[in-house]
Amino acid sequence: MTSIELVVLDMAGTTVRDDGVVEQAFQRAAERTGVAHRMPWDDALQYVRDTMGQSKIEVFTHLSGGDRAAAERATAAFEGAYDEIVAEQGAEEIPGAREAIEQLKADGIRVALTTGFAPVTRDALLDALGWHDLVDVALSPIDAGRGRPHPDLVLSALMRTGTSSVQAVAVAGDTVSDVRSGLRAGAGFVAGVLTGAHDEAAILDAGAHAALPSIVDLRAALAARELLAPTAAR
Repeated sequence: MTSIELVVLDMAGTTVRDDGVVEQAFQRAAERTGVAHRMPWDDALQYVRDTMGQSKIEVFTHLSGGDRAAAERATAAFEGAYDEIVAEQGAEEIPGAREAIEQLKADGIRVALTTGFAPVTRDALLDALGWHDLVDVALSPIDAGRGRPHPDLVLSALMRTGTSSVQAVAVAGDTVSDVRSGLRAGAGFVAGVLTGAHDEAAILDAGAHAALPSIVDLRAALAARELLAPTAAR
């Protein structure tokens, strides 16, 4: 078995508490731009839930019926709304997330954060949490080429950190898109966590190697599968 050298973690719902913030931001963006007016509101909201984890520009392109200019306006409105909510409510980690990341780092494992958010929103979250120095790299779709469920974010994290192979990468996220992205990249271990958007059935149906209660459980899952380097496993 190849020991894990890099762990790629999603942000909202995986390492950062969501508590409906994405849906709140979507509602504000929809009200401000009318991007979802072509379909029933419940259908639009369900689509947002189903596509959690994906690049927001792609989500809004679908909702706008393929109108890229409208999607860009809606994406900008979404990012602005999300930033407003973070400023109003603050940002909180998933309980134990920072400690879990620090333990992985202490084991000699590099850690990357990935998100479907634009860099401005990603960085606002990192600022609010004080996490800029916690991880090796934090990536948005624009940094990688394509967002999830494409493999680009995982592969970009691999290249930026100098990880030796895709088999030495573990991926964890709370959505089907996270799982599919990890699998398409060929990651050695792909886990879903149950602290965010999608439930255990959806995570396992997408092909995850495991569905974990929380990111806190990731290191134990790696150890159980003998995926930690021998010095880290002790």
